[in-house]
Amino acid sequence: MLLGGCDSLSSLNPFDKPEVYKPDLTPPTPADKLYNEGLARLQNGDSEGASKKFEDIDKTAPFSPYARKGLLMTAYTNFQASKWEEAITASKRFIAQNPASPDAAYAQYILAMSYYNQIPDATRDQERTGQAIQALEHLIVTYPKSEYVVDAREKLLVAKDQLAGKEMNVGRYYLEKRNYTGAVNRFREVIIKYQTTRHVEEALMRLTEVYMAMGITNEAQTAAAVLGHNFPDSPWYKDAYGLLKSGGLEPREDRGSYISRAFQGFSRTVGGIIGIGSL
Repeated sequence: MLLGGCDSLSSLNPFDKPEVYKPDLTPPTPADKLYNEGLARLQNGDSEGASKKFEDIDKTAPFSPYARKGLLMTAYTNFQASKWEEAITASKRFIAQNPASPDAAYAQYILAMSYYNQIPDATRDQERTGQAIQALEHLIVTYPKSEYVVDAREKLLVAKDQLAGKEMNVGRYYLEKRNYTGAVNRFREVIIKYQTTRHVEEALMRLTEVYMAMGITNEAQTAAAVLGHNFPDSPWYKDAYGLLKSGGLEPREDRGSYISRAFQGFSRTVGGIIGIGSL
C-alpha cells in the first residue's frame, strides 16, 4: 500500500510552513518624554511606575542625554519602592559608568542606604551589615566634602554597633558554655574594632569576668582598669570592680597588655546611638 503524496506529508510538516514576520513599526517614545512621564509618576507617588519609565530610557535610548539621568532616577525610584536589589544594581551601574559625575556621591549614598535598610537584628547573619559598612566608608573616603557624609557617619556608627552586638551575643554564649577562649576572641574583637559602640563597656567587663575565670588575673585587672578610666560612671565598671574585689584584687593596668594598647589615644566621641532609618 502506497503512502499519501508529497502534498499530504507537507501539510503535516510544521517546519515547512513559512513564518510571516511582522515588524513592530511603532516608533519608540522619545527619551525626554519618558523622563518627564517618570517624574510625573514619581510626583503622584507611583515609584514603581516611575522606575519602569526611567528603565525604558536605558532600553530605547541608552546614548541619549537623558540616559545618565534616567539611570540615577532608576536607582532612586527603586529605593523609594523598597526594591533594594534593583536600587543596588542601578546605583552600581551609575557609579561604574559615571565615576566623575557630580551625582556619583548621591549614587553611592543610595547604594549604601540600600544595604543599610536591610540590616537585620543582631541575632541573624550580618552580611548586609558588613556591606553597608563598606559602602558607607567608601562614601566618606571618596566624597569627603559631600553633603551625605554627616548622615553616612551616623549610619556607620549604627552599623558597627550592630556588628558589635552580634559579637557580644556569640561571646556571651561561649562564656555561658565555659568556652573561655572563644569568649575572649569575641570580646576582644569588640574592644579593638568597635570601640565607639555602646557595647565596648560590657565587653571590657566580660573580659574581666572571663580572665578571672581563667585565672589570668593581670588581664582581668587591666580590663577593669581600662573600663574604670574611660567609663568611670558605667554600671559595667561597678560589676567589674566587684568581681576583682571578690578575688582580693584591685584594678591595675598592664601597659603591655593588648587591652591597654587598644585604648591608647582613645576618646569617647559618640553620644547616643541613632536608630536605623531611611533615606
